[in-house]
Amino acid sequence: QVQLTESGGGLVRAGDSLRLSCTASGGAWNPYAMGWFRQSGGKVREFLGGISWNGGSTLYGDSVKGRITISRDKVKNEQYLRMDDLKPEDTAVYYCAASLTPDSYQYDLWGQGTQVTVSA
Repeated sequence: QVQLTESGGGLVRAGDSLRLSCTASGGAWNPYAMGWFRQSGGKVREFLGGISWNGGSTLYGDSVKGRITISRDKVKNEQYLRMDDLKPEDTAVYYCAASLTPDSYQYDLWGQGTQVTVSA
């Protein structure tokens, strides 16, 4: 059973940059796409962006566009999120997800999440 594991979260200061990693392990890995989401407090889980696994094309959510970069390493089976100019409102649990269905961005495999806390 393939699992997704996020890493790189923690406490950072406003204005800093952050790089999160997501590693797929436990089996063969060839998703259609991977993505990043976040959730804080009682809010709805927010889509940050995604990347097509084979082609590498990216799509970013409007709320963070211009501050994030998503990339992947097909050899390592890893996805990355870089976020710049962090703000206290970026504090959230960040989740990695994958779409295992061809030609679909319906994310059906999720990591456990990693907490990111941004101090003012």
